[in-house]
Amino acid sequence: MESIQATKQRFGIIGNDPTLNRAIEKAIQVAPTDISVLVTGESGVGKESIPKIIHSLSHRKHGKYIAVNCGAIPEGTIDSELFGHEKGAFTGATATRNGYFEVADGGTIFLDEVGELPLTTQVRLLRVLENGEFIKVGSSKVQKTNVRIVAATNVNMFDAIKKEKFREDLYYRLSTVEINLPPLRNRKEDIHLLFRKFASDFALKYKMPTIKLSDEAIAILLKFRWSGNIRQLRNVAEQISVLEQKREISADTLRHYLPTEGTQLPAVISSTKSESDFSSEREILYKVLFDMKSDLNDLKKLTMELMKTGNASEVQKKNEGLIDKIYGQDDEDTQEAYEDLEVLSIPEKSNNAHIEEPIEEVTDKYHFAEEIEEEETLSLHDKELELIKKSLERHSGKRKLAAAELGISERTLYRKIKQYDL
Repeated sequence: MESIQATKQRFGIIGNDPTLNRAIEKAIQVAPTDISVLVTGESGVGKESIPKIIHSLSHRKHGKYIAVNCGAIPEGTIDSELFGHEKGAFTGATATRNGYFEVADGGTIFLDEVGELPLTTQVRLLRVLENGEFIKVGSSKVQKTNVRIVAATNVNMFDAIKKEKFREDLYYRLSTVEINLPPLRNRKEDIHLLFRKFASDFALKYKMPTIKLSDEAIAILLKFRWSGNIRQLRNVAEQISVLEQKREISADTLRHYLPTEGTQLPAVISSTKSESDFSSEREILYKVLFDMKSDLNDLKKLTMELMKTGNASEVQKKNEGLIDKIYGQDDEDTQEAYEDLEVLSIPEKSNNAHIEEPIEEVTDKYHFAEEIEEEETLSLHDKELELIKKSLERHSGKRKLAAAELGISERTLYRKIKQYDL
């Protein structure tokens, strides 16, 4: 049996932590057998090294080794990827395709992120584990395969089983032997050792002197939580190696590359919502939509009545409550809307009046067109201008008093003054 130290050297594994050594020892022990293995641990701890060790030390080492990231394959195509498909099985299946379990016959398949597998695929995988049988997508022929399955996951499998996202029987078939890799924060003595290894590798890669940490920087390195584990440590070492001109790295420099606690990763929002939450959200949404529909119908009614009667004052008096409902009460803009309606009152047409082309008068809030005599329009314009001039003269140019006398708001009067260039 190969020793733990020799295995670590062969696969480039750095560290002397007892829990790490125990995980490697278990991998060496199960390698000669065909037992299914489940590798657990946080993301970035190096779980992909264990299946390589198992395959290399097994009697299948001359067979194929295929690593499959189950989380990266779309749910609609994962069955085809793993088990293959027949020509015409689905849209785009222009030819028969062999899946990974057929290609890796006699070898090892590493199913990374196995906890992401859809439930339908889990049923197919369970059949492979129990009797080595599978069926291609679109086929009715049962095929045999002889593969060793090593799976890995960073999710809590018992939580997934409880939430019915993972089959309990499949979990126990996969985890005949479970190998857990410890997070980097639990391997304090290995952190600086790994950093030095990465710094040396990047110095060789980028052809520059190796960076070195001060004693204060080493203390900070060991205290940091390393939520991203070895992957995060490697990224920090690479950043510093490339970006820093000085090769002696101080504590302040190192802090610049370490995210502050609590902001290392994006916040994870729970995707679970109770039925009552969804129900209340639907009720609020329906209420808003119904209120909007009601307001729109009221506005249509008001506009139609205004167009029929042509008298804004009358419409305002009859529908005061309706206007308040649409525009709100005791609001300056609402009052201004009333006043604009007064300005837009449409005079009655004379029976013998000569009808000219329709004239469209536009305001900020309303657009109305009515056939009006040209002479009468000019007369209204002149009268309004004359009234505003007289009122301003009477009150020595004080707009507030003039507006009160005219029965309009000061803002409307100001707009009229600008319009008539007074």
